[in-house]
Amino acid sequence: MKTHPVNPVHPVKKPWPTVRLGEVLIEQKQRIGSFDAGELPLLGVSNQNGLQRSGMPRISDMSRYLRVEKDWFAYNPMRINVGSIGWAQTAEQSGVISPDYVVFSCSERILPRLLFSFLKHRRGLQAINEATAGSVRERLYFQKLAQLQFSLPPLAEQQRIVARIEELATHIAEARILRQQAAEEAKALTSTRARSVLSRVTDRTTRLAEWLHPNRDGIQTGPFGAQLSNTDFTESGIPLLTIGNIQYSGLDSNRLKFVSPVKAEQLARFRVREGDLLFARMGTVGRCCVVPTQAEGWLINYHIIRVAMDTTRVDPRFIHWTIQSSADIETYLDDKIQGSTRKGVNSKIVAALPCRVPPLPLQRQIVAELDALQAQVDALKRLQADSAAELDALLPAILDRAFRGDL
Repeated sequence: MKTHPVNPVHPVKKPWPTVRLGEVLIEQKQRIGSFDAGELPLLGVSNQNGLQRSGMPRISDMSRYLRVEKDWFAYNPMRINVGSIGWAQTAEQSGVISPDYVVFSCSERILPRLLFSFLKHRRGLQAINEATAGSVRERLYFQKLAQLQFSLPPLAEQQRIVARIEELATHIAEARILRQQAAEEAKALTSTRARSVLSRVTDRTTRLAEWLHPNRDGIQTGPFGAQLSNTDFTESGIPLLTIGNIQYSGLDSNRLKFVSPVKAEQLARFRVREGDLLFARMGTVGRCCVVPTQAEGWLINYHIIRVAMDTTRVDPRFIHWTIQSSADIETYLDDKIQGSTRKGVNSKIVAALPCRVPPLPLQRQIVAELDALQAQVDALKRLQADSAAELDALLPAILDRAFRGDL
């Protein structure tokens, strides 16, 4: 009688037992007790960096502040719902923290790394947000944190999961360093190549003012101030001007609020045209861009200096490449900024920018070479951005598997 081989039966994984976090966590309320906190470091917690040295001033009496030791956790009850929790992974992250924070440690039943991964993972954040739902100020004190449920693996399984998480985190950190180095090398290559190409220009040095449009206000600073929130050229107060690109937002001229009286017919003085150069007045030395077609007719505010170029004699893109690549211009701007009380550029500084301008055909040839190089660098940046997104998604995916018991 013919027999058939029997497939081996794979053991079915049993689900990990569910516990409340209060069964494996210990709230710590150890007051430091001394006015100067024994000169221990003052700590704070950020969403990105976790526990870190705080830059806040120390108060005169810190006796009520809480001690934070190695492998302990701390969080602000009003910020933990966005993942703002700190773990003292090293002794250097220990110290004292405001009594407004919650401090706790782990029992021997759970590894701190596994708990930290859970609380920063979407499953932990979801549990935290559900626990604070309906609360007026969404505060999560230790009593509520202790009620959260967690599937607790055996200690040996925890160690295996943590080892896998740490191995992956190390690979991700190394990949990010390599990506940053590649980006810096690409930027340096672009700058070096641009200077090499521009060194072919041997014409006499002139001033930018010699190449302005004869029938337009050559250099103009917009009159509009912070009241024009819908013409926001800034991000955190810094003009958002990047090489070869500028970000705009729409403007309805019927809703203008002027810092100083300006008649409607005067608006043309402050409208940009394709090919104009725009300079950041403050903040970043020499930051400029060329106005693209889609920005034709837009207005500038007082953060911006507009330079109308004579495009029958000069290619604004050539001037742009020269400004961002010339060591002479960099030195000139550094000297002018150091001597300025406001540490910014103005119309006179821009007008006197030194530049060598060859005949228009050679300008366009050089622009084409440098634009092609920039296109290659931009393609590399897009590739790096795609790989960065993949890396950023990798660790959460591994944690998903871990908390499902599939890792």
